[in-house]
Amino acid sequence: MQIFIALIVGLVFGLGLILSGMTNPAKVIGFLDVAGNWDPSLALVMGGAIVAAFVPFRLAKGRTSALLGGPMRLPAATDIDRRLVLGSLAFGAGWGLAGYCPGPALTSLLSGGIKPLLFVVAMLAGMAVFELLQSRSRPRVSKPA
Repeated sequence: MQIFIALIVGLVFGLGLILSGMTNPAKVIGFLDVAGNWDPSLALVMGGAIVAAFVPFRLAKGRTSALLGGPMRLPAATDIDRRLVLGSLAFGAGWGLAGYCPGPALTSLLSGGIKPLLFVVAMLAGMAVFELLQSRSRPRVSKPA
C-alpha cells in the first residue's frame, strides 16, 4: 500500500511541476534574472507550496507515526552551519546555471531531452562524491582482534 501511495504522491507532484511550468528551465532562469526580463511566477508557485505545506507540517509535528503507520521522521536540525551554507550555495548555483532542481529534472527526464539527463547524471555524481567524502571524514571503528 505504501508503494502505491508513494506512486500517487509522486505523480501528483510531477503533474504539479509540469502544470506550473517548473520543468521549463527558461522559467526558472527568468525568475533569477532580476535585472532583465524578470518572471515572478516561480515566487507564486513557491509561495503556494509553502502555504499548502504549512498546516500539514504543523499537524505532523505532534505525531509519532505517519498516516500509513510508519515512524514520523521530520528534520530535527535547526543550526545554520558551514555545511548548510555551502550546500545551499552549491544547490543555488546549480539551479541557476541549469534551470533545474532535482524534482523538475527527474520529471523532465520523460521529455527525452539531453539537458535533464545530463543534470540528473551530474546530480547523482555529486551525491556520490558527497557520500565518499562523508565516509572518509567519519571516524573509523576498529574491530576487536
